Amino acid sequence: MDFITYHEIRQYRVQQLIHVSHNHLKLNQLHEETLQQVLNLSIKRITDLHGPPPSSFSFFVMGSAGRLEQSVWSDQDHGIIYQIQDSEANAYFLTLGKEISKGFHDVGYEYCDGNVMASNQLWCKSLSEWEQQLGDWIREASWESIRNLLIFIDGRSVYGEDVYVEQLKEFIYQKVHKEHLFKKFLSNTMYLKKGISVLGQILVETHGPHAGFLNIKEIALIPYINAVRLLAIREKLMETSTLKRLDRLPEKWMPSSNKELYKQSFIKLINYRLLFGNHKDYESGHYLTINQLTKEQKKEIKEIIKHAEALFQFAKRLIEKDDSFG
Repeated sequence: MDFITYHEIRQYRVQQLIHVSHNHLKLNQLHEETLQQVLNLSIKRITDLHGPPPSSFSFFVMGSAGRLEQSVWSDQDHGIIYQIQDSEANAYFLTLGKEISKGFHDVGYEYCDGNVMASNQLWCKSLSEWEQQLGDWIREASWESIRNLLIFIDGRSVYGEDVYVEQLKEFIYQKVHKEHLFKKFLSNTMYLKKGISVLGQILVETHGPHAGFLNIKEIALIPYINAVRLLAIREKLMETSTLKRLDRLPEKWMPSSNKELYKQSFIKLINYRLLFGNHKDYESGHYLTINQLTKEQKKEIKEIIKHAEALFQFAKRLIEKDDSFG
């Protein structure tokens, strides 16, 4: 299906959301389809104005899009890697990145608050410049640079040369293992928002626009995602989704029964987000309306939160043990 305006893509997306908003797999398939439609139109527009791309390139997505874990609404996290390094290529691909970012915004994807987008020179570079940038982040090992590395590791090529992203991830993994940076990665993800009180009650927001709602993103989703990402870095995995990363973890230190427990808990968590989240906008989609849950559902949510905490503590112990030998 070919669209000639972003508005047409937006209308199509809104129409299709009605049918897939409660099905995680179909919802993310729609996001993927929308992404490709925006990319095709953006590339066509820039090609018509400035000619074809001056070199091969990869457009990649990060964040929930990179992990194939998007909810109904999503913001933008993406970048570009191109082969040739010269001023013409730099200008061309930055222009393309700006057009893509505008296209996503027009279709209904909010701009990234942290400016992690191909419209930002920091995330739109030649392959050699990317290697230099990643090397600088590794040497700096500051909180911000480690955070940027964690963001990049969730990157997934969706257009062009897939090998560029894989090549840069291999570079990161080699450096991280050589420099024993696991503790730095761990410290960047240590904060866990408490979800259950000492009396066993679910802790909801007490003030602000989401008072009375459970912040499912910070309390449950982030611990799962961060823990499994740390383990994926340890094992140098190329997979980006939390479920696929879990599948690839070695049996010798995470048996199949544990993997299945965490996988099923994560799937249930995503389904709860879709079924009981307040999806009026991007921010509200991270909060569950607890008063709509039955007693059994609340009990299951508590178990999911406990499993998230247990998985994160497992990853923490493993990373700390590895680092002590480093």
